[in-house]
Amino acid sequence: MSKMKTNSSAKKRFKKTASGRFKSKQSHLRHILTKKSSKRKRHLRGKKLVHDSDTALIQRMMPYA
Repeated sequence: MSKMKTNSSAKKRFKKTASGRFKSKQSHLRHILTKKSSKRKRHLRGKKLVHDSDTALIQRMMPYA
């Protein structure tokens, strides 16, 4: 049987942690930044863990992660 393919967009966006969860960059920090407060932009800078309900979907897209 042939190898399964990893979804290219998923491998660019998600990284697997040691505990088996996935982390990703937070959204809403690309454009229209003038109306957002400095505090809001500062809190969007870091990484976040993907919600448990979405983990199975990402795991299916990245079978070898």
